[in-house]
Amino acid sequence: MQTSDTNTLPDTVYAAPAEWVARGAGAQGNLFLTGRAGTGKTTMLRRFLAEAGENTVVLAPTGVAAMNAGGQTIHSFFKFPPRLIEEADIKRLRGARLIKAIETMIIDEISMVRADMLDAIDKSLQLNRGNKRPFGGVRMILSGDLHQLPPVARGEEAEILNERYGGHYFFNAPGFKQAEFALLALKHVFRQEDPRFLALLGAMRQGRLAPTDERLLQGAVSGRTAVEASETHVVLTPNNANAFRINQARLADLPGKSHEFEANVQGQFDEKSFPTEADLELKKGARVMLIKNDPEGRWVNGSLATVEGFKGDNVWVELDGHIHEIEPAAWEKYKYTLDPETKKVSREVVGTFKQVPLRLAYAVTIHKAQGLTLDKVFIDFDRGMFAHGQAYVAFSRARTLEGLEISRTLRPRDMVIDRNAFAFGKLETVEETDAYLLAKFAKEDGVLI
Repeated sequence: MQTSDTNTLPDTVYAAPAEWVARGAGAQGNLFLTGRAGTGKTTMLRRFLAEAGENTVVLAPTGVAAMNAGGQTIHSFFKFPPRLIEEADIKRLRGARLIKAIETMIIDEISMVRADMLDAIDKSLQLNRGNKRPFGGVRMILSGDLHQLPPVARGEEAEILNERYGGHYFFNAPGFKQAEFALLALKHVFRQEDPRFLALLGAMRQGRLAPTDERLLQGAVSGRTAVEASETHVVLTPNNANAFRINQARLADLPGKSHEFEANVQGQFDEKSFPTEADLELKKGARVMLIKNDPEGRWVNGSLATVEGFKGDNVWVELDGHIHEIEPAAWEKYKYTLDPETKKVSREVVGTFKQVPLRLAYAVTIHKAQGLTLDKVFIDFDRGMFAHGQAYVAFSRARTLEGLEISRTLRPRDMVIDRNAFAFGKLETVEETDAYLLAKFAKEDGVLI
């Protein structure tokens, strides 16, 4: 689940669609929850999760997304191989009892799920539940934004997916069409308020900038390099190597002694899912990002702070004029199990990563910034954006236009948009307001929306 600053949504804004979902969201109860960055998808998803009951599982396509959502990866839950999923890969699972007990399945970051994976989920649930209905009769809630990061499908795999499904997005899977999904698109943006900035972000979503948008962007072009800008702004960049280089350059410039913090990793926790460095190097004066929400609400995932000092395994930081002692925190990897006595679905911890919940915050990759809200953002295009939705994700992290700088003018090729991401057919509107759209997917295919 993405972290945002919309923890307390005005209930009035989405009260009606939330009530509609609680009543079952149409015939099958299956729902695709979407909306642009900052509209409160995470908060809405938490509400659905709270109402769905105990026999609910939360899954996500990547380790980081699963950890953020407090769930398990799709691959580990269904025992799918890390490649194109074939018919032969869909097998009876040892945990069939667990799968029979599931009533609701929530999949977060659905934009990154490929057609072969959603097809395999559908078939695996049918097989292991002995139920031929779509998704074996499990109620499915899929959440994500198709304008944001897409599924990875390269070369031969992309060709095979096109041939088999007519595309590689999740909605190309036959089960999605058969399961009669309803759509809830959230439209009220809580993150940004400036109408000029909202119009710019809306134009970027569509890949069509008006002359007014281009003038706004021209005004955001900086005369500084990314390393220079990192003194005042968080630099967002397309690649890991660039982010690492900027962070290390800023750290090396600071006077004083380095302090290293070593993570304690136990059980099943793969390196790709580490929320911060396993060997974290910090100095006094370093700018850091807090990467875990504070239970007392003093900071959230994405809050910026400055290192003030060290005490054993703890780090003192200055945040909003206050000094806080940050202790090591644990991130847990989960696996769903069935309690044999209560017959209820429960989560079991299978791995932990314990480390000071900090990351150097001079530069962050756009991928890792998904879900964050930042006051001062410098977008470093480096060699250009290379994935669908990448530029939109970067720009929509900024809270205001005033807090945004860019390394150069935006070029048409930076706005990588895959029109196939929206070719999921025609919608039949149930209700539309300024705040949301409720709709059903029509039976006819082939209409771009």
